[in-house]
Amino acid sequence: MATTRQAHTVWDGDLLSGSGVVTFDSSGIGDFPVSWPSRAEQANGKTSPEELIAGAHSSCFSMALSHGLAGAGTPPTRLETKADVTFQPGEGITGIHLTVEGRVPGLDQDGFQAAAEEAKKNCPVSQALSGTEITLTAKLA
Repeated sequence: MATTRQAHTVWDGDLLSGSGVVTFDSSGIGDFPVSWPSRAEQANGKTSPEELIAGAHSSCFSMALSHGLAGAGTPPTRLETKADVTFQPGEGITGIHLTVEGRVPGLDQDGFQAAAEEAKKNCPVSQALSGTEITLTAKLA
């Protein structure tokens, strides 16, 4: 069964001096302020599209890797994934780097690296972002 999730943004003003609020409608987890300076300079307590993408990518990748490892008979006890999404004003999103550290009993580093590469390739968010270079660092804890 397909699912659809919703979020919306209300933006006031122009790009450089305006600001907005992103609301996660499906989950109801809250409202998050966003502005151009929070995107192109320092966060200063506000989010950005890139931070939202980083959250989506790190969680999707973790789910895909966990599923792949379990399917191979080596379920993880813990995965910690960080996504760094780089934004260059005037160019856009120029790259994403995933870093994952895992505790996977019975699996060596080569096996973990291979599983992580497969998850990077097959995670739905990676596939949606396929026009962006995605790199990966994977290591066992």
